[in-house]
Amino acid sequence: MKRFQVSSAALTIGLLLGSAGSSAAEVGVTDTEILIGALGVLTGPLYNNGKTIYDGVETVYNEVNAAGGINGRKIRYVREDDACKPEQAIPAVKKLIFEHKVFMIHGGGCSNASLAAMPDIVKAQVPWVITASTAPQLTDPVNPRIFTTMLAGWMETAGQLQRLIDTGAKKIAIVRQRDAWAESRYKPLLDSFAQAGRKPVLDEEISADPSDATGVALKLQAAGVDGVVAVLFPKAATVMIRDMYKIGYKPLVVGGSAIGDVKAMDQAIGIRGALDNFQALSPTKSATDPSMAQWKAKVKKYYPQDEFQTWHMFGIASGQFMVEGLKRAGRDLTRDGLAKALNGLSVSSDAYAGPISCAAENHQCYRSMAWFSFINGDIKEMGLTQLK
Repeated sequence: MKRFQVSSAALTIGLLLGSAGSSAAEVGVTDTEILIGALGVLTGPLYNNGKTIYDGVETVYNEVNAAGGINGRKIRYVREDDACKPEQAIPAVKKLIFEHKVFMIHGGGCSNASLAAMPDIVKAQVPWVITASTAPQLTDPVNPRIFTTMLAGWMETAGQLQRLIDTGAKKIAIVRQRDAWAESRYKPLLDSFAQAGRKPVLDEEISADPSDATGVALKLQAAGVDGVVAVLFPKAATVMIRDMYKIGYKPLVVGGSAIGDVKAMDQAIGIRGALDNFQALSPTKSATDPSMAQWKAKVKKYYPQDEFQTWHMFGIASGQFMVEGLKRAGRDLTRDGLAKALNGLSVSSDAYAGPISCAAENHQCYRSMAWFSFINGDIKEMGLTQLK
């Protein structure tokens, strides 16, 4: 009987040790590898945008792997296509979680697809660092394991207003197109006006596909407006700025990332000098900035068919943030440990206009934007805005 009791005790200890050993092996982590999944648009009309973001992320990971990895492990990055469609995002994220068995997800482009994937990610308690989706409800309220390295949608209009205030505009107006996209940014913009102790001098709506905006331009001019927050897509913005220029009216117009390709805006308007008082935001520096030459070369090394662009820079900045987070989480890597490591982490990226900084109470970790104009045939950086 005594020998049986000793054997039982030994067996119990062995089972406990075995259980402890198995719990230490986190999903997606081996002694030599960390498996990370990307969810994003890889087919369809937005294919190039999604692919280049993840090429940027993987360029960072490839460079880290070439230098020996992180805490003795190399990163393997697997991609699944959501096609920018909610109905495809759900099976794609399930495949990452349950078939690939990834440690975490690092991706997310189209907000509608990311929102559809979110319930499965939350249920599985998989860490998720979002690269490009802007829907604020992905990260607000805070989920302990979900972070974003992209501007949330409300930040753009807040930044546009702040830019006008910083440049000295006194009479600021809103011009927005008449659709759901603009409406989603409109209330946050009014909140920003209230927080700044201001009211818009005029609040004008135009069609998303107008043929003429002379009437709006004349109203703004008559009211003495010297700054315009443009909540517009390219077609509406080009018509408005064109018609302002035609009547000799040049207030400072600031646009969001939807009209951030200032060179394309110039080509669409086709009038030299019409954009001299137009600025649009971007989360990144210019893709032609000399500081990006090294990253341009690195992307070309791994993806020779890619033409370096802003989308790569979204991925590069997010990848740099992720690498520092994994380093901070240490060799004993767990999902919970990574989430804790990302809280309080601040990373300065050479691709972004400002730092990526997370806090326990705020997982919308990026709040900076650069402003660009197209003057005399060149893209020029005009300044930076850092939201508080």
